[in-house]
Amino acid sequence: MIDWLNSVLAGRPGWINALMIFCATMAFVYVPWDFFFKPVAQDEEVWLGIMLHGVAAKLSEPLHGAIYAAGAYGFYRMRAWMWPWAAVYAASVAIGMFVWCVLYAADGIGALLLGAAAFVPFAFLTRALWCAEALFGAARAPLSHRYGEWALVTGASAGLGAAFARALARDGVSCVLVARRGERLETLARELEQSYRVATRVVIEDLSDAAAAARLIEAVRDLQIAILVSNAGFGAVGRFEALDVERLSRMVQLHCTVPVVLASRLLPGMRARGRGAIVITGSIAGRQALPLHSVYGATKGFELLLGEALWVELQGSGIDVLVVEPGPVETEFQRVSGEIAHAGQSAEIVVERAFDALGRQPALISTWFDWLRVNLGNRLLPRPLVAFVARDVVRKWTPETRR
Repeated sequence: MIDWLNSVLAGRPGWINALMIFCATMAFVYVPWDFFFKPVAQDEEVWLGIMLHGVAAKLSEPLHGAIYAAGAYGFYRMRAWMWPWAAVYAASVAIGMFVWCVLYAADGIGALLLGAAAFVPFAFLTRALWCAEALFGAARAPLSHRYGEWALVTGASAGLGAAFARALARDGVSCVLVARRGERLETLARELEQSYRVATRVVIEDLSDAAAAARLIEAVRDLQIAILVSNAGFGAVGRFEALDVERLSRMVQLHCTVPVVLASRLLPGMRARGRGAIVITGSIAGRQALPLHSVYGATKGFELLLGEALWVELQGSGIDVLVVEPGPVETEFQRVSGEIAHAGQSAEIVVERAFDALGRQPALISTWFDWLRVNLGNRLLPRPLVAFVARDVVRKWTPETRR
């Protein structure tokens, strides 16, 4: 418990952590209790020192909850938009405390003195937040400075893999590009070298081959790999018995065995250098049973649990771990999996959010909508029901002959 709390509170001044905890308590404990359980006749809310009662108070509570929820998230991630709005809100509370004391708490000079006494602490807080601009949205060091010179990116010939490689090169990281399609890798390598002045190395391997991971490690033995992006993968949509078992076996090899082998072989060097990063491309498919994508979902669940366990094991080592869990993405995945085409998120946006989250959390679901549906479904509904709902979603993407 203590280690978990330390990981949550790391990277912020103590007073910011106190504000974050206060905002979270207000948003997720006090305001819901106030809104759902306090009788309307007893309800009271204060805005800029003006007391609201009954229905007016009840109607204003969702806004209070939204403000505190935004504050909790903004302090947790130290978002740039928190400045100056956190200071502005604190100033409104300071003014509100003074007005409330004058109007309701006392009379005459006593009201002014009480109002001043209530105003001062919030005025100091307002000033502290105003002066904390540099803390919010502060630029993080480039990936090359944080972790080292070389990254290894699997599945780099297209989609998320190519987007990861471009983002790494843009931050000054040289890239080992790994995939089956050598021509695409060579084209990407030339692009990275010309656009970002980094070094590249192309390794042509089909990592679904049982011996390929060992060959890849041998091919980069002379490099200090600082960042592993284990991204290679594919899907196969349809009824389990209608799918080719050899293809499913290669999927298990690629999604489960390869990340284990690569991470285990590269981690000792990262530990010796005292820094490094492992990024695993998972999927929200790994959050629940996924009928019609059963093996794919199971392998993504493996990747999630592996990544979260490594994140805990490597605390304090200087090595960051992240499992990226996108929903549908605009890549070749749908065509290769045999899915009916459907809308997806931009690969570049997924990668941008992944590198923003790296070093801050063990896993990232890349959109708020996906985060809500995964967490609300898994926490509020029976697992069998969630599996049936997931089946109905995937069925829309599955050709009739495979349903």
